[in-house]
Amino acid sequence: MAQIASRTDYTEGRTNGFANPTPLGLIALAFTTALIGCSFAHFLLPGPATGFGVVIGAALLFGGIVQFLAGMLEFRRGNTTHGTVFAAYGGFLATLGLFFLPASGLVRFFGADTLALNHALGLLFLCWTICTAVLLVSTLRTSMLMTAVLALLCLAFLFLTIGAFANANTPLLMIGGWLAIVCSLVAWYTALAGLLSSAHSALRVPMGEMAPGD
Repeated sequence: MAQIASRTDYTEGRTNGFANPTPLGLIALAFTTALIGCSFAHFLLPGPATGFGVVIGAALLFGGIVQFLAGMLEFRRGNTTHGTVFAAYGGFLATLGLFFLPASGLVRFFGADTLALNHALGLLFLCWTICTAVLLVSTLRTSMLMTAVLALLCLAFLFLTIGAFANANTPLLMIGGWLAIVCSLVAWYTALAGLLSSAHSALRVPMGEMAPGD
């Protein structure tokens, strides 16, 4: 029954009078993940040292608050899986944004000890990688698209974790960044599929739904 409910969130516009918040959560996820990925991949943005100036606002507001609210709406609709995904990632992004927010002073706390800073960031990424792996397992019987988003997100942060622990190894961080960019593209596609389905649009895109008997 839980599996069917998860699939229904993609195909029905409203449940119990509430609109489907999944596309909003996915758009917030994709937007912030794309900026993080571009910074680590050195694509259109400078590296994390300066590129995170663009990411901080998105991580705190759009990725953090908006995605957290989407998660709360998912819980209100009885969708535990998507609610946990969005609320947890929103909380992580808010934490990441706060970590690099100049006013917080957390980065200045490490002073010139870049190794300690990289290890602290690596620990933050490692904990989120483990959380993402748990969330990934929970989506295996729901939607192939959502599973793909979580799988790519897990791989991206796994490489970012290893790269950070390797004292900001540039090639590893760039691989993680590019994986995050691909993850954001899949998340945007998934959001589009949900929006078209909720609006009963004549234009449809494959959604990768699991068959009830799968």
